[in-house]
Amino acid sequence: MTEKDALSFSQAIMEASASLTRLPLIPVKGVPLISYIVEIWDSIWAFRPDPSDILIATYPKAGTTWTQEIIDLLLHNGDAVACKQAPTHIRSPFLEINSPPPIPSGLDLLKKMKPPRLIKTHLPFALLPPGFLENNCKIVYVARNAKDNLVSYFYFDNMNQCHPEPGPWEGYVHKFMRGELSWGSWYDHVKGYWLEKEKRDILYLFYEDLKANPRREVERIMRFLDLSVSDEVIDKIVEITSFKNMKENPMTNYSSIPPSVFNQSVSPFMRKGEVGDWKNHFTPEQIKIFEEDYEKQMKDVNIPFRSLI
Repeated sequence: MTEKDALSFSQAIMEASASLTRLPLIPVKGVPLISYIVEIWDSIWAFRPDPSDILIATYPKAGTTWTQEIIDLLLHNGDAVACKQAPTHIRSPFLEINSPPPIPSGLDLLKKMKPPRLIKTHLPFALLPPGFLENNCKIVYVARNAKDNLVSYFYFDNMNQCHPEPGPWEGYVHKFMRGELSWGSWYDHVKGYWLEKEKRDILYLFYEDLKANPRREVERIMRFLDLSVSDEVIDKIVEITSFKNMKENPMTNYSSIPPSVFNQSVSPFMRKGEVGDWKNHFTPEQIKIFEEDYEKQMKDVNIPFRSLI
């Protein structure tokens, strides 16, 4: 997409944003999705990616934008200028997102792009369009510690004026445990891709590993995508995609989205990017309830998340 197209897209968002409002959730195969997504579900399910397309899959607020930027820079050999021609959500379209006209859907953006394309989704594995598997597309999945993911999603749902009202923190914890948020259950999401990773072309990453050793994880992504860049370029990518730099970068911090959609005065899109921030939010009683539920929900898998304690 050209800079002119990007500008037109931003103008379209500004014009249509006044009509946007918090939307209801409608289940698709048991997974609650925003109503506008459900309206075009048949087209989403029928989407046929090119075998060269790369899919980034995450539960919401698990490091999606971070991973998009890392991969885009790898594909452009660390060329920061090329990656500043348009915001992340235009360079790497959100597959299932759909909004009122004239804002183009993710599918509309993808139609205008030539493969290989970098595509984002929050869909759980059970709802992944079969074309991705049939064409053996490479999938990069990022999972984040449940408690930190919950906290980040809570702030996002407060600032995102299209999502249902999140309500108070106390109730939100239980909504998360019951999978009553957009894109459904965190538990089902992280387990779904984990159980398929050996059978499919899936690289399963952990947010906490990216924080602890970003260089190592960038190298893992590079090898998975059959790319080769110099050590200097890897160092450059690590620097460009630091939380501080991405939060200040208008191409990655979603500042191009108007406040009637993303009200960043409530909470910035890129808030803290920390590991362990949940300790500032959970009460001792909530910790007990959450950890008991976590043990029940995750007893059938052994996903090596870093300690919740």
